[in-house]
Amino acid sequence: MRIAVLSDIHSNLVALDAVIASLGTVDAVWHLGDVVGYGPEPDAVVERLDGLGAVGVRGNHDAAAVGRGDEAEYFNVDARRAIEWTRATIRPATAARLAALPERLLEGDFTLVHGSPRAPIWEYVTSAPVARASLRAIETRYCLHGHTHVPAVFRDDDGSLELIAPRDGSVLHLDERQVMINPGSVGQPRDGDRDASYLVLDTERSEATWRRVPYDIAATQARMRELRLPERLVARLDHGL
Repeated sequence: MRIAVLSDIHSNLVALDAVIASLGTVDAVWHLGDVVGYGPEPDAVVERLDGLGAVGVRGNHDAAAVGRGDEAEYFNVDARRAIEWTRATIRPATAARLAALPERLLEGDFTLVHGSPRAPIWEYVTSAPVARASLRAIETRYCLHGHTHVPAVFRDDDGSLELIAPRDGSVLHLDERQVMINPGSVGQPRDGDRDASYLVLDTERSEATWRRVPYDIAATQARMRELRLPERLVARLDHGL
């Protein structure tokens, strides 16, 4: 099977459509949460994912958009303004779709979460200790996660933890070693590269390949400004930070 793995789309329809156009033939689409938040097109993004038959998990912005828990209280001022706009804007069908997302999903050898297996909504996997604890918390060989907006791999190597920073075209061979895999962000990259980031799994070859795709950033920014979303969220798309 050839599977597209997307994360942190953040209501950026232009970026999502650029990714879809670059995919070629895939057998499935998995997403790792934060479908909405920050960006200007929450309804259209959810509709597009539904059209692809995508399955996935709930992120903290998805939960906040439908009033699940107190997630929005932990956001910075700009993120809170954007999620309040999202709450007030999304259609009932979109809210229902987001509310139905599970916190974790098992797909064969893969555990899917947004943050980490220990705290699927909130925990950031950014260090070796957190990654090691996350690997202990799964029963599958591989874990797919997002939340950081940065492509990354933490792989167990006979007790040591190997950190890999994938670039466009990087290929990871999936073997018997446990591994945490982050595809990066479609809609708001934060690794200094402003192109949309995603991952393709090839289960027959046992490979994961990272892809970067340019998109019309100015079009997304124009729509955000039209809707009076926070300028800081608009500007950061220029820099991928």
